[in-house]
Formats: sequence, C-alpha cells, structure tokens
Amino acid sequence: MQPAAAKWYDRRDSVYVEFCVEDSKNVQVTFDKSKMDFSCITGTDNIKHQNVVELFGEIDPKESKHRRTDRSVLCCLRKAEAGKSWPRLTKDKAKCNWLSVDFNNWKDWEDDSDEDLSSFDKFSEMMNSMGGDDLPDLDGAEEEKCLTLSR
Repeated sequence: MQPAAAKWYDRRDSVYVEFCVEDSKNVQVTFDKSKMDFSCITGTDNIKHQNVVELFGEIDPKESKHRRTDRSVLCCLRKAEAGKSWPRLTKDKAKCNWLSVDFNNWKDWEDDSDEDLSSFDKFSEMMNSMGGDDLPDLDGAEEEKCLTLSR
C-alpha cells in the first residue's frame, strides 16, 4: 500500500482534504475525533492506497462527510471547535511527502466578508445533504485540480 496524494485547506467551520485518486474503487473513509483513515483502490493496475492522518485538532465524526468523483475524493471534516484555525492538517509537525496545501482554495478566513461566508455555507449545506460517496461531480473543479497534480 502507498499513500494517496492529497491537498488540504482550512475554513472557519471545516477542514477540507482532497485525495487525488483517479478511477477509485472500494473507497473507505473513517472519521474519528482526532484521526481520519482513507483507503481505496485506483486505476487499471488496482493500486492500493491508504492514508491514516492524526489530525491537528478534533473533528465531529458524525458531521464529517466525503464525496467521490472520477478524479478525487473530497472530505469535509467538520471542526469540533469552529473558528479556530489549523496551521497544519496533521498533529505532528513532520512534513508528509504526499500532502500539500491547496493554495487555490486557501483563504485567510479571519478576514472573510459575509458574502464569502454565505457561499461557503451553501457548499457546507450541499456537502451535508449529499451524504456518502459515488455522487456526481458538482462542476468538474476537483477534476481540474487533480489533473495538474497527476501530471
């Protein structure tokens, strides 16, 4: 097994982690208060991926969700304490070679306007109503991000 490449970004209520895996099968995502476990099989070679992440802060496992597309699996980790920023995804300060910051989505949310928050709230509501995996892609944006990562 090998870790899947992933990007992450922080928001006021949630942390988002996108695992860039094409043609994923048998996707399993388990959320715990301080840990996240992701695994899947990808491609025609059936490569097995697994990422176990000890999280920087605590999350609400029941409110955390994931959504699978053809190119990635996006996880929305609902923070146990909203309003506290996470300087990193992992508990340890050690650099993970499979993990990077998603600068395209990163914002200094402490300076967010109400307008920015309303669009985030819409996305959160959509994630909550969607539930589990194997749901259709919203706009193809995730595919574009992961395409550049896989090249």
